[in-house]
Amino acid sequence: MTAERYDVAIVGAGPAGIFAALEIARSGREQRVVLLEKGHGIEKRRCPAKERGCVDCKVCAIMTGWGGAGAFSDGKLTLTTEVGGWLGDYVGVDALSGLIGYADDIWVEFGATTEVHGPDSDTAARLVHEATLAGMQLVPMNVRHIGTDRSPDVLQAMRHELDRLGVEIRTETEVSSILTTAGRVSGVELADGTRIEAEAVIAAPGREGADWLAAQARDLGLGLVNNAVDIGVRVEVPAAVMEPLTDPLYEAKLLYHSKQFGDRVRTFCMNPYGEVTTESYGGIVTVNGHSNSNSRTDKTNFAVLVSISFTEPFDDPITYGESVAQLANLLGEGIIVQRFGDLKAGRRSTPSRMAQSIIEPSLPSATPGDLAFVLPYRHLADILEFLEALDKLAPGVAAPSTLLYGVEVKFYSSRVEVGPDLQTKIGGLYAVGDGAGITRGLVQSSASGVVAARAVLASR
Repeated sequence: MTAERYDVAIVGAGPAGIFAALEIARSGREQRVVLLEKGHGIEKRRCPAKERGCVDCKVCAIMTGWGGAGAFSDGKLTLTTEVGGWLGDYVGVDALSGLIGYADDIWVEFGATTEVHGPDSDTAARLVHEATLAGMQLVPMNVRHIGTDRSPDVLQAMRHELDRLGVEIRTETEVSSILTTAGRVSGVELADGTRIEAEAVIAAPGREGADWLAAQARDLGLGLVNNAVDIGVRVEVPAAVMEPLTDPLYEAKLLYHSKQFGDRVRTFCMNPYGEVTTESYGGIVTVNGHSNSNSRTDKTNFAVLVSISFTEPFDDPITYGESVAQLANLLGEGIIVQRFGDLKAGRRSTPSRMAQSIIEPSLPSATPGDLAFVLPYRHLADILEFLEALDKLAPGVAAPSTLLYGVEVKFYSSRVEVGPDLQTKIGGLYAVGDGAGITRGLVQSSASGVVAARAVLASR
């Protein structure tokens, strides 16, 4: 079989891969670029979970496809260097700040809202003070909310631009392996056996492709560093409960260290006036949350996650997190939901007890149950302690009717060892985005693709 030849092959069409392709295609340099994505185009991404629950599709429409996992996320652009990953460890904080602004401008160019949420200085100082008194650290930040409903259109506009610029885009095309010759990348091999030769390969497989990239790294002799695994619950409350925080902040990023164990506990992905949703990792169903830009519910949801970094000899935190999620799926046939009051009283939630709540679950497929049978004691104790502390900032969070969905697990893949330009020790091979364990959000993921693309252009 004759190999196809390109200057650059990009694996993965999430934000990292898309922004890498945009940066190269807009450089004015003659470059033959192919962008390879194993999932569907965004117009074909349809998830059956809402109608009949997760059916373990061969290719998950939520986690893979054009736009990556972020295509159907809440679409929040966090415009700060303090959250969203570790890209600053490689490029420096000042450079990261510039990259965030650059990436943000591109998101706006393609249709992201021009509105930015964020507190004024007096409000920020007041909220930081109140959080401190509650034993928490508040990270004030500016947030641009695209919305779950608007994100697909923004990402599709980016695809149209890449088509116009001559980038070859292949969806439903799985890459099986990265090819090297004499210590330098030489291309990729597709699942159907086709070989694509390329002088540079940018690996941006996203969260769903993290295991694939880790396996490639091991086969190629690249170093890997295990990131922490975050395990917790998604909390749902009446929107009014969180308005003292969400009105000025939109997203309240709160950090806490538990008194009992000293573990790091934090909020993640806050969705004012949103709904609880699910996502699937290879047949394992976990919980998530969304909010739209053009419609609102009367509820707010957010994750409370406990970050654990394991020590030797254990080196497989992803499997640990998957095991906890599998247990929840076993007991609840998917997602478990429990009232906070029932959890504290040591009893499971039942349909009759759920009916006593002032809030109705926005995820009707969740099974009333007992998260104490699922979460390890340490995680459970940390979460309860965190919610009691948060109740001082937003009274009502620790009310008996508050709903807890489990489990939510964030698999921050093993971090591939790369240099300041995100190039591995194999010449011409770059690893970027969430799948490389370097970022964990839309903005830093996009910025990492820009870093690699600029390095590729500078090498020619």
